[in-house]
Order: sequence, then structure tokens, then C-alpha cells
Amino acid sequence: MPNRDRKTYTDANRAAWEASAHLHGAGEEWEALLASASLPGFSTFDPCLTATLQQIGLSGKSAVQIGCNNARELLSLAAFGAEPALGIDQSAAFLAQGAQLAAAAGLAPLLLEADIYTLPEGDLGQHDLALITIGVLNWMPDLPGFFAAVAGLMAPGAHLVIYETHPFLELFDPASETPHTPAFNYFTSAPQKVTDAIAYDGQDHGTGETGYWFLHTMGAILTAMAGAGLRLETLTEHPHSNREPAYDLYEGRAAQIPMSYTLVARKG
Repeated sequence: MPNRDRKTYTDANRAAWEASAHLHGAGEEWEALLASASLPGFSTFDPCLTATLQQIGLSGKSAVQIGCNNARELLSLAAFGAEPALGIDQSAAFLAQGAQLAAAAGLAPLLLEADIYTLPEGDLGQHDLALITIGVLNWMPDLPGFFAAVAGLMAPGAHLVIYETHPFLELFDPASETPHTPAFNYFTSAPQKVTDAIAYDGQDHGTGETGYWFLHTMGAILTAMAGAGLRLETLTEHPHSNREPAYDLYEGRAAQIPMSYTLVARKG
């Protein structure tokens, strides 16, 4: 993808997240999150990701999260004995929320406002764990460039952990009148416009800034990762959702589709 097109999409996505940040940094859920950040063993991870991180063993290891949002997950890594060293996100407003959570947790990671494709010059370190969670990959217009940047933040032998929506789930629209009929082409490369304000609660918060969502196949993800020198260790597909509540209707069916996945890779 030409750098000019890539910048157009990433700039639009930054604006979309900035415009939606206020929905996440106020109200009862935010206050509960802020209060829980100060408690011993603070973690926002579900049992699935918790088990994966426990199997790796993170005690004393330095961690970076790419697309860290308000840093709640980056800070959660401290409960596993890791050092939450670096969080990268495009949204200054979300990182400001992250600074509040970090202060409550008594932690001081570097929270860097940056486009992953154009990281600032200077030493950002090479870390023992790189973490990517729900939604990050689909905001990325250029997977090879993305994984090349991720690999550059990893030390030799470091782990990459991805906990994401399964690409197969992206075929379906839970708001459709026929939600179990595929609504999208698995192989489309055209960016999908996102015009709604971005929230996790499943509620309609009106129109926001226009962003762009990219439907990547599993093959494209694995190929881009391998091209960056990252070697797959495990790929576990799950029948549960890790995204908005609207997608829960696809769980627990006799003809069950894959809904999320956990991937663990290593840098050679």
C-alpha cells in the first residue's frame, strides 16, 4: 500500500478514536475501573488470555502493547510479574486516561502517542513481550508494515501474543435481519467505513468521525507475521466472543463458528 494512502487511513482512524474517547473516560464503568486499578492484582483480562499469559511466564519481563487504548491491559500485565514498559496508541485522549489509570496503579509506563507506521526516532527499547488485543489489526491498512514495526520493538526470543476477533466472524452482521447469513466477503480488501461513535457497551452513541476498518484473512495475518521474522508457536481458535455484546448471539450454537483466537509467536 502506498504510504500516502496508509497515512490517509491512519489519520482518519486517529480522529475517529479521539472523537470517541469521552465515551470511555466518564461514568460508572470508568470510575469502577479507576478504583480497581489501585487494587493488588489488578487485571482486566478474561480467563482465556489469562491462561495464555500464565503459560508463557512473564515474571521480570518487559512488555509493550501496540494499540494500548487507555492502557488498562498494559497495566494488567503487572499482575503477572511483567514490567509494563511501553504502550503505543494514536489517541492522545485515550492515553490521558491511561495516565490516570497508571497513577492509580502506582506504575509509570511510557505511554507514547504515535502512528505505528511512523514511530519516532530514538530508543524505544526491545521488549520480551508484545501484546495485541481485540480490534487492533482491523484498524491497520498495511499488515506487513505493521508487523515489521512490531518486530522492531521485540527482543530476540521475545513472545508476541495476539488475542483477536476471528476473521471468520467478520463475515456476519449481528444487526442484520438475517444475522446468520454472511453479509461480507471474506476476501474483500476494500476498507469499510465506520461512521458510528466507537464504544464497547453495545449502545448507540450517534455518529462520530469516519474511520476505516479492514477485513484481513487469517492467511494474510500469518503471512505478514512470518514476513517480519516472527515464528508461529500456537494458534488456538475459540468459540467465544471477545468483542461487543451484539456478537454474543453467535455463541453456543450446534453449528458453531470460530469467534476469536489466541496466537503466540516468537521472534527468532
